[in-house]
Amino acid sequence: MTLWFRGVFRAVVVATVLFAGGGITPAAASHDHDKALQAVKTGEIRPLSEILNIVQDKLPGKVVRTKLEKKGKQWVYEFRVVDSEGQLFEVYVDAHSGEIRRMRKK
Repeated sequence: MTLWFRGVFRAVVVATVLFAGGGITPAAASHDHDKALQAVKTGEIRPLSEILNIVQDKLPGKVVRTKLEKKGKQWVYEFRVVDSEGQLFEVYVDAHSGEIRRMRKK
């Protein structure tokens, strides 16, 4: 098996697991992306780069994962943060104001 073929095969397997196993269809993921882009365009939420500039100094470590979710009528950025001791935190930030709503150690 060539290196190229292994890479393509691995990508197909990962995509299949994520979309089929996770219950997320490509159409649903695209629809969520479109909603988030529209929310940024209308000013309902701030772009991720702006939010990171606001909260960076308040976080207990380095951001290793970011997720944007709509909870009810409010958009929230969820950050996974790892501190210098390897501890994992979840930080929830209001996607409009940049205010940290909740921080918890995992």
